[in-house]
Amino acid sequence: MRSNLWSTAAMAALGLILAQPAAAQPASPAASAAQPVSADTPQTTPFGISFTLAKDWRSTSGPSWVAVQPPEGDADIAIVDAGEAKDGAEAAAKAWALFRPPGMQRKVLLTPALPPRQFWDEGAQVAYEVSPAEHRAVTAVASRKGARWTVILIDGNAATLEKRAAAVSLMLGGLKPSGEVRESFAGRTPHRLDAERVAALKAFVETGMKEMHVPGVAMALMDHGQVVFEGGFGVRELGRPEPVDAHTLFMIASNTKGMSTLLLAKLADQGKLKWDEPVTQLYPSFRLGSEETTRQVLMRHLVCACTGLPRKDMEWIFNTKRGAPAQNTFTLLAATEPTSKFGEVFQYNNLMASAAGFVGGHVAYPDLEIGQAYDKAMQTEIFDPLGMKETTFDFAKALKADHASPHALALDGAEHVADMDLNYEIIPYRPAGGAWSSVHDVIKYVRDELDEGRLPDGRRLVSAQNLLQRRARSVQLGEHAWYGMGLTVDQTFGVDIVSHGGDLMGYHSDWWALPGAGVGAVILVNSDEGTPLIGAFGRRLLEVLYDGQPLAEGQVKASAVALAQSVAKTRELVSDPPDAAAAAALAAHYVNADLGSIDVKADGAKVVFDFGPWKSHVVTRKNPDGTTAFIPFDPGAGRVAFVAGGAGGKRQLTVRDGQHAYVYTEAP
Repeated sequence: MRSNLWSTAAMAALGLILAQPAAAQPASPAASAAQPVSADTPQTTPFGISFTLAKDWRSTSGPSWVAVQPPEGDADIAIVDAGEAKDGAEAAAKAWALFRPPGMQRKVLLTPALPPRQFWDEGAQVAYEVSPAEHRAVTAVASRKGARWTVILIDGNAATLEKRAAAVSLMLGGLKPSGEVRESFAGRTPHRLDAERVAALKAFVETGMKEMHVPGVAMALMDHGQVVFEGGFGVRELGRPEPVDAHTLFMIASNTKGMSTLLLAKLADQGKLKWDEPVTQLYPSFRLGSEETTRQVLMRHLVCACTGLPRKDMEWIFNTKRGAPAQNTFTLLAATEPTSKFGEVFQYNNLMASAAGFVGGHVAYPDLEIGQAYDKAMQTEIFDPLGMKETTFDFAKALKADHASPHALALDGAEHVADMDLNYEIIPYRPAGGAWSSVHDVIKYVRDELDEGRLPDGRRLVSAQNLLQRRARSVQLGEHAWYGMGLTVDQTFGVDIVSHGGDLMGYHSDWWALPGAGVGAVILVNSDEGTPLIGAFGRRLLEVLYDGQPLAEGQVKASAVALAQSVAKTRELVSDPPDAAAAAALAAHYVNADLGSIDVKADGAKVVFDFGPWKSHVVTRKNPDGTTAFIPFDPGAGRVAFVAGGAGGKRQLTVRDGQHAYVYTEAP
C-alpha cells in the first residue's frame, strides 16, 4: 500500500541504512526565541527564496539561511544560500558549514543527481551515514538556478518528520526562487488523446521500463468516455514468455481504498450510513484506543488520514497468520492511540481504511461475517454494476488466471521473481489494499470518477454528491494538494487531478482522472523498481495533454542512475553471508508481544530469519555506532533493520518503523 514498508530493493536497503534517524541534535540558533505561526504563512528568505511556513511551525534565520522547526522542536529544516559551487555535493558541504559551523561531520554515502525540474536547472541529493538506533533523518537537497545553489538541509527525529510529512511537503514543495512562476495549465485547452499522443505515452512506458528493468507493465487510457488504449508491455514473469495484456491481473494494493469508499458512498445514498455518523452506531464493537477517542470517530474519519493515527503496519506484516480473520483489523485498532489531534496532520493508516470497508460490508449484510459481508457488498454494489468482471479478492482464483508475478532486485543487482508470502498478509485487511485487478477493469472505475457516479448506460451507481464527498478537503498534502477519502486531489498545475497509488511487494500502481480534460489513465507494474516510472508517467500525461515542459524523461533517467548507484553502495555496505561473529551471537528464538516471533536458522554460512508467515535470508550491516543490523534481503522480503543488542542478560533485536520501536527478546 502506498508509502509501503518495502519499496525498490536497493533503495529500501539504503533507506534503512541512511534515513533511519536519532539522538537529539542541537536546534538552530535562537530557535527558542521564535514564535510559531497560527496559520500557513507565505514567507521569503532574505536571499529571495519563497516558501510557506506551516501552521504551528516556527522559523529562525541567520546571515545566509532560514530554518524552520516543528512544534516538537526536535528537527531542523534549513534553506541555505550556498552561493556558487562546482556541484551539488560541494554546495551541500558549504550549506552545512554556513548553518552549523564547522559543518557536517557525518560520512557522505551517496550523492545521486536530480534532473532539471520546476524552477531549477539541476540538483543533487546527499545522503549521510546514520545509525538505526539514532532514529534520525539526515539529508541535503541541493538545487541550482543560474550560478547559485540553494540547499535544503534536513536533520531531525524520524518520528516527528514522518508525522509532519505533509507540512514538510507544503513548505518544500512550494520552494522557488524570486521571480519564478509555477507552470500552470489553467485555461489551456487540453489535447485529445489521438493516435500520436497515445503513441508518445506508449513509447515513454516502453523506454522507461527498460531503463528501470521492469519486467511488465499494463496501461489503459480513456478520453471522453472512450478507451483509446488498453494493453501491456513486457512479460508477466521473468523467464517465461507469456506477455502482459489488458486482462493480466496485478495486485492493486491501496487503490482498493477508493473502491471501498465508493461502497460507502453508495450506502450513504441508500440511507444506510452517514459520513458524520459515529462508527460505534454502525458497528458497536469498534474501539480505537481509549473510550474518549472511540467516541470521536465518525465514518469519514476512518478514511480521511486525518485522525492522527500513525502507520502501524509492522504488527500485521510480521504477525498475521495465513487464514487470519477480518476481525484482526479491529483487534489491532483497539490497542492503538493517535499521536496527533484529529485534523491536525496527515497520517496514513491502513488499518483505519480496512475498518471502513468492513463496517460498510457489515452495514450492507449485517448477518454475515464481516469479511464475507465486505466481499459480497463490493461484488454486488461496486464490481458488478461497473462491469469489473476480472476484479477479485480471491488469491487462489487470481493466481490461476492470467496474472503478473511480483519482482524485486536482489543483492546481485538483478531483477528476480519475488516470493508472494508477504502479500498474503493483506488478506485480513483487504479493504485497504487486497484487490487483484486489470487495467481493463480499473479504467472502468476511473470512468466512474470522471462521470461522477453515472454509468455508461445513463443509470447512476452513486450520486454525484456522495461521490464528490470523497474528494472534499480533509488534510493538506502539500501547497496545492489534499487527501480526501481514499483518494487525493492535486491542483499544483492549475487543473484538478484526482488519483491514488498502490504499493505491495512487487506490485505498484496508480490511476489518474482529469475531469477538466475528460481523460483517465491507469498504470500497473510488476516490479518494485517500477515506482519511479509510475510517478514520471503522471507527469508525462500532463506534458502530452497540455504541452507541458518536458521533464518526465529526465526523471526516469535520473532514477535509473540513482538506482544503480544505490545498488553498488548497498553491496559495499552489507555482508552476505552475514558477519560470522555477529551471526554466532544470535539467539535461536526471539519473541515480541506485538510482532510475534523470529526463529533464527542456519543455512550453510547464511542465516535465515523465519517470522512464521514469511522468512528471508539476512545480510549484516555494521552501523556507525558500533552496532550490527540484520536486514532480510530475499526478493520479496520486508527490508527493515533488526539491530542486535541486549538487556537484563538476554539477547535482543530491535526494529523500528516511523513512530514505534519494537524489541524482540530471546526466549526458549
